[in-house]
Amino acid sequence: MALMTSAPEAPVPPARKPSPSGRSTLPWRKRWLPSGTLLVVLAVLILLPAALVLLAALSTSVPRPGNISFDLTLDNFGIFSAPQVQEAFVNSIVLAVSATVLACLIGGGLAFLAARSDIPMPKFVYLIGLMPLFLPSYVGALAWSILGSPVAGLLNITQRDIGWSVPFDIYSLPGMIFVFAMYYSPYTFLLVHGAMSMMSPDLEEAARIHGATPRRMLSRVSFPLALPALIGSAILTFTLIFENFPVAQVLGTPGGVDTLPTFIFRLLNATPSRGNESAAIAVVLVTIVVLVTWLQNRALRKRSFTTVTGKGVRQKKFALGRARIPLFLLTLGFFGLSIVLPILALLVAAGQTSPYLTSMSQLTASGGLDFSSFGEVLGSSGFRSAAFNSAVVSVFAAVAGTVLAFLCGYVVYRSKASGRTLVETVSMMPLAIPAVVLGMGLLWTWLVLPVPLYGTLAVLVVAFLAVQAPQGFRGVASSIMATDRDLEDSAVMLGAGRARAVTRITVPLMKVGLLSTFLLLLMLSMRELTVPLFLYTSQTEILSIAIYDAFENGGALRQAAAMSVIYTAFMFVLSYIPRRLARQ
Repeated sequence: MALMTSAPEAPVPPARKPSPSGRSTLPWRKRWLPSGTLLVVLAVLILLPAALVLLAALSTSVPRPGNISFDLTLDNFGIFSAPQVQEAFVNSIVLAVSATVLACLIGGGLAFLAARSDIPMPKFVYLIGLMPLFLPSYVGALAWSILGSPVAGLLNITQRDIGWSVPFDIYSLPGMIFVFAMYYSPYTFLLVHGAMSMMSPDLEEAARIHGATPRRMLSRVSFPLALPALIGSAILTFTLIFENFPVAQVLGTPGGVDTLPTFIFRLLNATPSRGNESAAIAVVLVTIVVLVTWLQNRALRKRSFTTVTGKGVRQKKFALGRARIPLFLLTLGFFGLSIVLPILALLVAAGQTSPYLTSMSQLTASGGLDFSSFGEVLGSSGFRSAAFNSAVVSVFAAVAGTVLAFLCGYVVYRSKASGRTLVETVSMMPLAIPAVVLGMGLLWTWLVLPVPLYGTLAVLVVAFLAVQAPQGFRGVASSIMATDRDLEDSAVMLGAGRARAVTRITVPLMKVGLLSTFLLLLMLSMRELTVPLFLYTSQTEILSIAIYDAFENGGALRQAAAMSVIYTAFMFVLSYIPRRLARQ
């Protein structure tokens, strides 16, 4: 028998030993290459605009091409001694606190009714709590300016027709609180509804066994367990309202109610521009937002709120008794105020033929309503151009934002690259920077950098990437953490490169999450108004800007209302797609 011989085995390279500290022994260039590249991109998108705002607040001139001043001074903060700024500051605080409390009451109440009560049609109640989220808040504000104007508002005209004399002025602090609370209540609704839906009923049953009444059980057990969701939504709502510019501009400016964002915008657009003083106010605005977020984290840090267990249990619905029908009617009333009345107001404004409406009977007279404005809008070159620009900017921003979010999420949660925690921190920073501040910084950034982006649609894409980085990162991060990496690692062990394994294994597994993130960024890009206000030109006007400009120009009210109706219909259709995907 012949002896079998085999080729000598190739020497196996020694395995890389971990360092005593547990850190990777890869060269520092390879450890920093992925995160370092992303940090450079994020620095240009987010850190540089923020730094230029801070520099402008501390210097004698605003950043200009070829002229950045480093003559530092604190004189710009002297503007806070002006009575107008102090009044704007007080208005901002009162508005944000009051609207947040009311929004939490509305959203939390609807969440309880939809998740834990025996109210009729709970699925419809759930939609009612959610629907104001899909009507852009500034479109809602524009609609309520048509409804609640003290002289020509449709509600006040109707009152005069029937002989009532109840004053209703939407251009006031109470009117602004009312509108803000309606259109920001869905944030509380979503978070509290999620907490109450997943809450284990064990503690509630224990309270019932020990003699607690249903009302006492809710006040001592159920609602306290939902406290983190309520506090989190309250902080988010406060921040969004405190930094909001479009609603405050539409409803506050006609009534002389200034807030810090509207005051910043007016200073920046003054002649001559007072950019340094507006930057000083912006720095204080950011400081307050950061302080409020820190207080939230401190309030919840040492408390435990375990509401989800591994048991498959069915929650008991709270019986509303005689209040069942009245509460359902109140829910329908909120639906009417937040959705039905505003859309009807936009339709009336789009159809009324007389610019001066003194009685609702004018609408029922022959020729009182003419909806040809919709045809005029759809056929106008300005609308088509704005719609095309919106589509191009939104699609490119959503695609680029999803790719950037995936790369950041992968480096943070799937790699051992140095600096990955810093990537997450910078990605989430725009949450603490109000849009009016980031818009100002982005304007100066793309005027200063020697890159010819300003005046093009590309600068709007870049701006949306910056302002929506946190939403994109969180959307993709949740999908990455929910996807097992074993299949990807197995492909690498069988000879596939890491990039090939990611594109062939990980990305297809995350298809639904990535598509949902894309649709979210697409919808946010279509809604965004504040940042484009600083960056658009007559050649790069998008749909949200076109609607805003048309409403600011009183002679174009019909066209503005028609555009708003078309825009709202499109947003509702766009918001339906993620819900359809979720059901599948």
